[in-house]
Amino acid sequence: MKQHWSTVCALFLAFLATVHFDTVSSAGDKCNETVKPGRCPRRQWGLGLCAEFCSNDSDCPNDEKCCSNGCGHECIKPYTVKPGRCGLPQGTPMCAEYCYHDGQCPGEQKCCKTTCGHACSEPC
Repeated sequence: MKQHWSTVCALFLAFLATVHFDTVSSAGDKCNETVKPGRCPRRQWGLGLCAEFCSNDSDCPNDEKCCSNGCGHECIKPYTVKPGRCGLPQGTPMCAEYCYHDGQCPGEQKCCKTTCGHACSEPC
């Protein structure tokens, strides 16, 4: 019986060493990851599939980024953030979502908060 436990302990230690080595070597790969420009779009509704289709941007084709879908990660076309800042909401209340990100706005306009939504407006 003693010999059985020593074999089990040896196998367990070998398993731990393998897991530790894999964790250390995976952590070292972070330095070689490519972070693509742009930002992941904000979720507009619900959750995506609870699966990991990617783990970083270099897993994605072309200019797509590895983004959270609310439950897992998937490759999604990013949007760019235009320069400038949004001013304070002014004027009459606008309670609608006319945009979700700067890429949906024409020219230099940014997607800015209104009194209760978002709309394209000139940056400050």
